[in-house]
Amino acid sequence: METESSWASHGGVLSVHTHDSDVCNSSMRFGVYTPPQAKVRKVPVVWYLSGLTCSWANVMEKSGLQAAAAKHGLMVIAPDTSPRGDDVADDEGYDLGQGAGFYLSATQAPWSKHFRMDQYITEELQSLVLKEFPADAAAQGITGHSMGGHGALTLHLKNPDLYKSVSAFSPITSPSVVPWGQKAFSAYLGDDKESWKAYDALELVKSKASGASILIDSGTSDQFLEEQLKPELFIAACEQSKQALNYRMQRGYDHSYYFIASFIADHLEHHASTLNS
Repeated sequence: METESSWASHGGVLSVHTHDSDVCNSSMRFGVYTPPQAKVRKVPVVWYLSGLTCSWANVMEKSGLQAAAAKHGLMVIAPDTSPRGDDVADDEGYDLGQGAGFYLSATQAPWSKHFRMDQYITEELQSLVLKEFPADAAAQGITGHSMGGHGALTLHLKNPDLYKSVSAFSPITSPSVVPWGQKAFSAYLGDDKESWKAYDALELVKSKASGASILIDSGTSDQFLEEQLKPELFIAACEQSKQALNYRMQRGYDHSYYFIASFIADHLEHHASTLNS
């Protein structure tokens, strides 16, 4: 691991790192906010998964999360959204290829050579973070935005003992039935829709609720709400499976980081209430 940059922030440190990933067969970059409490003890970790076209930088530079993370003593890890590089497969569209890994392990060529983001985050980067940073392995949560909200929900529902708290901003909760998810799943996983269910939060929560309470915020003015997000489907599935869910519709907010910045403190407090107890 190499450290590219670091800055003091709210008594802690925001740093950016690169490393060679065996899982993704490429160099990967990620950001870390280490709170001031980490100077004297290991601290809980919240993983933040970004949305389409984004990288570690969006949330670290635009959300203002450092103030709330420092207050609650939370380390925040922001992985990239996909492998990148000249030899990594890509697509002309913003919603497939580099910047659009969808937090799954692709089974179809040419994507399967590099696109294994779920394994990368839950195994390889997990191991690296615990080795290099004062992170408490027993106190981890996960959150994310849009495509990253999809990733946060699916990784939590498949690994509830690893990610003990979960939240999401404007998540793609039913990717199998919306254009973003259908395009990505068809390319990465092929035409067998049964294989899609392993990466669909709607299907996962139907099969088994987790022991956590899920916090989700979406904006009533989100331009993707009706076509891509369809919150009513996930709300109904959680009611059916008795999954604890607090789905808040925030009046007047859209899909942007102005929205995320408005509620990031709420989400970090939600994680802290579980991880600090």
